[in-house]
Amino acid sequence: MAVSPARAAAFKILVRVESESAYADELLHSSLLDGLSPADRGLATEIVMGVLRWRSVLDQSIAHFSFTPFRKLDLEVLTALRMGAYQKLFLSKIPSHAVVNETVELVKQSRKTSAAGLANAVMRKIKQGAAPNPADAKDVNGLADALAHPKWLVERWIKNFGADKAKLICEYDQRIPQVALRLSAKEDEETLTQEGIKLEPGALMRGAGIVSSGDITATEIFRNGQVTIQDEGSQLVAALVGEGKRILDCCAAPGGKTRALATRLPEAEIYAAELHPHRARLLRRLAPQPNIHVVTADALALPFAAEFDRVLADVPCSGTGTLARNPEIKWKLKPEDLLDLQSRQVAILHAAMGRVSTGGRLVYSTCSLEPEENEQVVSACLKGNSEFRLVPVREELERLRQSGDLVWKDIDNLLSGDFLRTIPGVHPCDGFFAAILKRQPR
Repeated sequence: MAVSPARAAAFKILVRVESESAYADELLHSSLLDGLSPADRGLATEIVMGVLRWRSVLDQSIAHFSFTPFRKLDLEVLTALRMGAYQKLFLSKIPSHAVVNETVELVKQSRKTSAAGLANAVMRKIKQGAAPNPADAKDVNGLADALAHPKWLVERWIKNFGADKAKLICEYDQRIPQVALRLSAKEDEETLTQEGIKLEPGALMRGAGIVSSGDITATEIFRNGQVTIQDEGSQLVAALVGEGKRILDCCAAPGGKTRALATRLPEAEIYAAELHPHRARLLRRLAPQPNIHVVTADALALPFAAEFDRVLADVPCSGTGTLARNPEIKWKLKPEDLLDLQSRQVAILHAAMGRVSTGGRLVYSTCSLEPEENEQVVSACLKGNSEFRLVPVREELERLRQSGDLVWKDIDNLLSGDFLRTIPGVHPCDGFFAAILKRQPR
């Protein structure tokens, strides 16, 4: 018996995510899915993202029915079982016998024939459609168990945001996020309509469109780069940079914010720095605007003087605000990682501050929900530094609302003190933090 193309592709991707620390979203847009029909691509994506979102729930079910200790299961066997468990628990339209047969076949084709009996037994015992009910989540343990999140993350979100918002975050993370586009011109929407794409207006940004039906990746206007998939929170962070003649993006890849800046400010010179050569090459391909200059350089040793009136430091972070799109992060991240990330973020922000000209502004941003990567980094860099002052983000949000770029009406709802703070489930976007610093005249 042959394994279906969708399940074979999903299996390869999930094994690589676990064994190589690869990112599922990148692999789902790689050659691994070449040749698959649209339906098979859809099923492969559903299985991969579903397994990663609900991994702890799947593992609990597998461990309950397995006669082999969970820790002794080979990665290939465990991956096949997780795929089968996800289909039985969450995809009730797929016949049970098909799930059982293909799970067993995946195990066999992975040269783990001795585990075929175990796979068959476990799959037959898992009840079809028996997914947990999130309504049962009442406390930390309930949220972590019913909504498949590490307990330590849930605990800190309850502490930092309150129980109600913590539950909204967890629920948002378990849903397929909407596809938000950044539209370069009004005509883009008309062209997309002609290509069979239906759009709803953005909830945050005037220049955003939400895909309600259709495959945006199959359109000519998307392939030639006229429209870009970009979360509305990310679009808002780019807009906070404001207007400038010389702009530096310190950690630019994959380039969404860089492209947004270049489109909005076609007369500005924009320098986009990226440490890794392969990502710099990708950035050049994805951000081809003539006013973008891509530089392969470490953000800690940028080959520039203090000559930029606008600087964006969108630093590498834990990504806990993007778990709906990158669910594997929550299973890889450890509490001690946050302080490791913080030390690098402080170093990058210090370096970026040295590139801001007098009177210029710097936007520090992350897609993390954790204060160690956000407020604490800004505080550490401003401590004892009289050259910079914190600009309340409210000022820029008011400017964006007056210009019509920001369509979200409740500005207070976007703020945490002087900072931007979007929360998944509370706002219609990923979780972003941003601070604005201004260099004072001496």
